Amino acid sequence: MSLKENMSMVKEELNSEEKFFEKAVITEKFVKKYKNIMIGLVVAVIVVVVANVVLEANKNSEVKEANQLLATLKANSKDENAKTQLSHLSPNLYDVWSFSQAIVHKDIETLKKLQSSKANLIGDLASYEVASQSGNVDKLNDYSMRQGAIYKDLALVQSAIIFLDKNELDKAHQKLKQVSATSPLSKIVLALSHYGVK
Repeated sequence: MSLKENMSMVKEELNSEEKFFEKAVITEKFVKKYKNIMIGLVVAVIVVVVANVVLEANKNSEVKEANQLLATLKANSKDENAKTQLSHLSPNLYDVWSFSQAIVHKDIETLKKLQSSKANLIGDLASYEVASQSGNVDKLNDYSMRQGAIYKDLALVQSAIIFLDKNELDKAHQKLKQVSATSPLSKIVLALSHYGVK
């Protein structure tokens, strides 16, 4: 190798080392400048992870406790302490249990209270049961007019049957016409539609 080539190699090495040290100095300045922010971010991430773990453990504990309370109520439905604890720990689960008990015991007052339940479906089911057990056409009609009523078609059929019992055939047929053609009750509707035809 010639001296010229050696000199250019040494220059290149010096330039690359100089660039490396320059980047190291820039990085060191950046770290010093933003050290507190980086530490804060790391601490925040750790706090969020720990909080999630604690919340998940607490949630699992509440679910287990609610299930134990439900098992206690299943064994002894008159346990007032278990009822109170369950209503505070899991109001939706308590509403589901109350609904099942109200259906078994035909407890209209409890069903009326459950009409405003926030538990999935319980408010709607309780409203239907109150209307159905009342045997009142107006209540059944009010229920069937609700948006998203689960038993809309069944409420209409019940109203029609009440009208048929009163020999009000035109009103019964009007109710039956409101039942969806795709309803599982369509065969019953068809049979009832022929009832009283002159």
